[in-house]
Formats: sequence, C-alpha cells, structure tokens
Amino acid sequence: MNFFTKSLFLLILYQKSVMVFCLVFPTLTFSQHALAVVVEVNEGERSVLLPCQYSGFIPEDPTVMWTRSDLDPKSVHVRQEETDDLRRQNQCYSGRTSMRPDALDSGDFSLTLRKPTKTDSGNYTCSISAGRGEDLRLRDIQLKVKDQQVEVKVEEGSDSVTLPCKTTPDLPEDTRVEWTRSDVQQMMVHVYANRSDDLKNQDNLYCGRTKMNKDLLRTGDLSLTLKYPTERDSGGYICTIYRDKDILRQKVVLHYVKERFPSWAKALLVLLVLLVVSGGLLFHFRHYFMSVYQVVVYSGVESVLLICKTTVCLPKDAKVEWKDRNNRKVHVYENGSDQPEEQDDKYKNRTKMKRNLLEPGDLSLTLKYLKDGDNSTYTCTVYSREGNILLKKEVLLTVRVPQVEVDSGVESVQLPFKTTLHLPEDAKVEWIDDEDETVHVYENGSDQPEEQHQAYRNRTKMNEDLLKTGDLSLTLKYPTDWDTRTYTCTVYSREGNILLKRKVELEVRDCQVEVEEGAESVQLPFKTTQNLPEDVEVEWERYEPEYNMVHMYKNGSDQPEEQHQVYRDRTKMNEDLLKTGDLSLTLKHPTERDSGRYGCGVLTDDDIVIRGKTMQIKIKGVCVCRGFSLAGCIWLVCWSGLRPSWF
Repeated sequence: MNFFTKSLFLLILYQKSVMVFCLVFPTLTFSQHALAVVVEVNEGERSVLLPCQYSGFIPEDPTVMWTRSDLDPKSVHVRQEETDDLRRQNQCYSGRTSMRPDALDSGDFSLTLRKPTKTDSGNYTCSISAGRGEDLRLRDIQLKVKDQQVEVKVEEGSDSVTLPCKTTPDLPEDTRVEWTRSDVQQMMVHVYANRSDDLKNQDNLYCGRTKMNKDLLRTGDLSLTLKYPTERDSGGYICTIYRDKDILRQKVVLHYVKERFPSWAKALLVLLVLLVVSGGLLFHFRHYFMSVYQVVVYSGVESVLLICKTTVCLPKDAKVEWKDRNNRKVHVYENGSDQPEEQDDKYKNRTKMKRNLLEPGDLSLTLKYLKDGDNSTYTCTVYSREGNILLKKEVLLTVRVPQVEVDSGVESVQLPFKTTLHLPEDAKVEWIDDEDETVHVYENGSDQPEEQHQAYRNRTKMNEDLLKTGDLSLTLKYPTDWDTRTYTCTVYSREGNILLKRKVELEVRDCQVEVEEGAESVQLPFKTTQNLPEDVEVEWERYEPEYNMVHMYKNGSDQPEEQHQVYRDRTKMNEDLLKTGDLSLTLKHPTERDSGRYGCGVLTDDDIVIRGKTMQIKIKGVCVCRGFSLAGCIWLVCWSGLRPSWF
C-alpha cells in the first residue's frame, strides 16, 4: 500500500465514512497533460464548453464518447447515432451535459457542461468508436474550475479604473482576448483579435470607454482600462483568453464606492447657483439635454420610433442620414426620396421615415422587428447640398430581453411572445434554447414533435390558430433548474427569411426549506400531476456541498441499497406516490450536516427527466455553551453538533 492510499484510508476512518461517491484519484499522466487543451472556467458560471472538432472519416454506427478516467464509472456523455445514451453516465454529471443535435453530421463533438463546480476539474477525453473495439482518441481536455477572483474598488468621480488580467508573455499572434460581463445580462465589453481591437459587437454601455495595453501579446498584460466608471459598472467581469486551443479565464469583481457628498450633488449645487445668477442658463441646459433621447424596448417588438425633430427651417435639397455607432448607414433620405441602396444589409426592409419630412421638421425614424443586437446609439445628421452639417442629434436605443422567474416544482410556465403583425399561413415558428437545441416547432399548420430535442418531448404547448391570433407564446411544463436559460422564438417565411425574432430569459428558482436541528423530521415537498407512468424512476439526490443518493423509488418500491449510508433508515416516501403525484420526501432526525441543495427527478427508461424540482435545505444548528474556570481565567467553550469553538 503506497503513501497516498494509506493517507486516504486513514482520512476515511477518521471521518467515519463508509461510502463516498465520485472519488477522484489523481493520476500521473504527464504526457497527457502536455498535449491536453486547457479550458478554464470560474465556479458559478452557467456552463462551460469542452471543444472537440473532427474532420476525418466517420464510420457507420459511430459512437462518440466523453470520458474521465479518474472516475468510476468513467463515462461522462455518450452519443450513439442521433441520440444520447446516458445509461452508464457517472451520476456526478446527471442532467448537466449535452452535445449538439447535429454533432455526427457537423463533426462538432464539443460537450457543454452546465453549472461547473470544483469537483469537475480534471482530464476529459473525447473519442469516437466504430463499435468494434477500435476507439480513436480525438482530443484531451484539461478542465480547471476556479473559485478565485480579483476584487477592485473605484471611488466615485475617478477618471478610470484598471481591471487586471495577466498571463504568460510572448503569446501567439492569433491570440484572442474577450472581456465580458454576465452578472446582469450578457454584455461584450471589449475584444482584442488579429492584433487589434475589434469593437463592432461592443455593448453600447462601454462604447468609447475601454482600452487595452499596447504590445499586450509580448508582455502578457491583458488588463482593461475602463474610463469614467459609474455605479452601473459595478459587477463581475470575465477576461477570456483564447491561446492556441486553450481557453483561459480570469474573473474580476468591480466595486463602485460612492462619495459622502457625491459629485452629482456638487454639480447640482453649482447649477442652482448659476440659475440664481442667470435664469437664461436653465433654458440652455434644457435644450442641451433634450437633444439626446433614450428609448428602452423589449426584444421582439414590431417597431420603435427613434425621435429626431427640429423647428429649424431645412432646405428642400438637404440630405438626412441615420447611422449606428459602428458607422453603418441605417437610412438615407436625399433628393426628395429614400435611398435604400445606400443602407447596410442589417437594416434592409426594416426602416421607414415620414413623407415630406423636411417640411414639418420631423426626421424621426421607425425601426422594425427589434432584436437585442439593435442596442446602439443612432445618429441623425442633416447635411446641406454643400455637405455642411445643419443638424445632428443622437438617440440611445436599449433593447432588453424579457425575463420570466418561476419557482422550481410549478406545473408550467409561459414564455410570452405576442405580435399584431399579420403572419402568412405558411409561416414556420421555431423555439430554440441557448444551446441551439430545438424546443418546439410549428409548421404547415401543426406542431412537429419529431423535430424536438428529447429533453422537451411532451413538455411544450402552443396556442391554437397562433398565426391568426399572433400569440406565439410557449407553455413549458414541469420546469426544473436545468431549464434556466435563454429561449429564442423565430418566425420564418416559406422562403426561409426571418420575419420576427424574440428572446426570453427563464430563471427557475430553488424552493427554500428551513428547520432547526433537533426536529424529529423535515419534509422536502414535491407535488406534481397524478397517475405518473408505473415504469418511471424517482430519485432524490443531494447536489451540494457533495453529491449523494438520498432515496430511490423504482419498480414499484424503494431501493435502500442505492442510498448513501448517511441516509439509511432516515428517509420515507408516501404510498401510491405515482398515483397521487405526491413525491415529497420525509427526512428523519435532520442535523446541520444535512444542509445543502437537493433535487428530485422523475426519469423514464431512457434516463429522460420528465419532472423535476430543486430546493435549498437549511438545518439551523443549536449552539451549546459551557463555562469553567482555569488558571484564574473564565473559559467558555461552545459547540454546534460536534464542532467546538474556544473563546
């Protein structure tokens, strides 16, 4: 018995633990580490992608396998033909992995791992098999799930702040660096690619306010300078480095500290003094501020009006030009008519201005079929025949994604999308999630369930006559925390052109259960529809702080041999639970060690989750204290459970 095995054995005896799930034994695979692609992600992120592309020959009846050799079982995800085979999947990854639906056709075998934790760190192997025992190893991925982050503070009124991000020097010339922010919504803050800044997709909030160091590839200093920081800039930022095939990440949290007497208050005081001195200044500032408009709409609305009006008399031969912040032409009016040939393709057939717009001085622009990519500052400029600027105004447009929140365990949730636009009878309506998995398809006058991803089978519903009513909302039944993601509804014409598009963000919240330690029992509630299929399997699991099987019901009875030992003889479920739909679990004699995140899943023979609920259980410990005198001092010892603390 080697030193490592002895140490582990003694540790297990000390903690009095007999069974441990998901044991990870480090293996000495130096050659594999040297060749493996490194992927880094911060704990708490929604998901991480393990890349694996294959352009070689794909045999008949292929099987794509993702494995992790230090686990038992080692299977992480298996794709056979067009379906996933998760029967031998390690329970650590249950409900958290997925591949592209067209993986075998596209050759993109990349794996999405949701809600990564530190225990997911390790070496993953992507391979393909022809079913004759001949496995071809395609890619080794070394995943590092990190919890460290850098805290940065900036005081109100500062000219700038630096968000640090450093790595090894002398980076390859094709290195790509992305600064993003995802704590509020996904924002692109700054991109460096092809040895220069690439700001065409930068979020409007950061336009003109970001800067990275020169010669950053040589120095490895990828820090970001953010100018004129405000309270809205507070939050978490991710620095992602695409180095060769490695994907490295560093997290920076920015804290904005307000002054006791903030600068805006000082400015207001100065303005009040000036107002007393000269009342005419008020009109001047009012005219200045009103020249910049802000418009906020939701993604998917049919149109928005970008206002630009003037009382100035404009010549009849004036030219009106609308541009976005990337200097793309949105709309051009010249020689008494629109000039669609000068428009950028992004705005073709999406803009409209009033007729005879120069006479009343209303130069406002209607922008149709809004999407979240339309976030921008739009500039309306009027030129004379000689090219001189007669008028210039800006409109800040913010397109928000609607958010829907619901508690885990509810029977259904609706993702709203209504339109008054007249839709053709042969239009196609498609809902997809943020991993490009098909959620629901309506085409040729009816639903197309065969096109759905298996995770959404029998769980979605759309209204009748939806093309006539314009109500394209989707009802998603039995939502679980795995359904927390962004969904996109797209309406296509018969020719495949996009007529309408909208995104909806869904968040399924955990149920909260609290009880004091010493209680006889605590109930983990879960009620769903009655008369569930008799061949389903009901699993209660503990996800955090470590994974354990709490209770299993299968083949019409409990399966105590599948339980983790700590829950033996402590759990109970109702009789006739499949008929009544009451899947609640009673946990006897709860202690503080039972606190954590739990979930209940109802699975079919194909390991498809058809019902689910998650919850946070908090067992509040009772503190016991005893005092005594020693060496002339009074000592107090307190403990909760078996953990004493000295004071």
